Amino acid sequence: MDAIKKKMEMLRIEAEESSSKADELKIAVKKLETETTQKEQEVTSLSHKNQVLEAEVEKLEALVKTYKDEAGAGAQAGSQAESMQRKIQVLEEEAEESDRTIRELNEKLRQTDVKSGHYERKVQALEASRDQWETKYEEMAQKYADTKKELDDFVKEIGNI
Repeated sequence: MDAIKKKMEMLRIEAEESSSKADELKIAVKKLETETTQKEQEVTSLSHKNQVLEAEVEKLEALVKTYKDEAGAGAQAGSQAESMQRKIQVLEEEAEESDRTIRELNEKLRQTDVKSGHYERKVQALEASRDQWETKYEEMAQKYADTKKELDDFVKEIGNI
């Protein structure tokens, strides 16, 4: 009877540990989902910024073309064209940097998705394991109750003799 109690206690402890581990993994999954959401928002923000910069580059390129056409009109137009050319170069560098950042964020997002999937599978496996242990615990509790009833009945019979 002590062996059954010990075994049931071990099963109960194991079930509690499995439940605790599952809770920890759920927290980790939520954290990764939050990070994924933040990364997606960052990618969206950078994409918008990149579009705005590209639109500005197009405007500036049109201005440069206009200034180049008017360059024959005077030296002042030439200096403005050079200024615009410098602005275009700066904007193109910013656009390239934004593209590079977007690629890095996309890679980080992909890695976060992979990690999230991994943890979700772990949580599912632990939940299944926990459910099995709970079922085993319930079965053992029933067996214990049945055995105890049989023992009590047996003790009564012996007492009646």
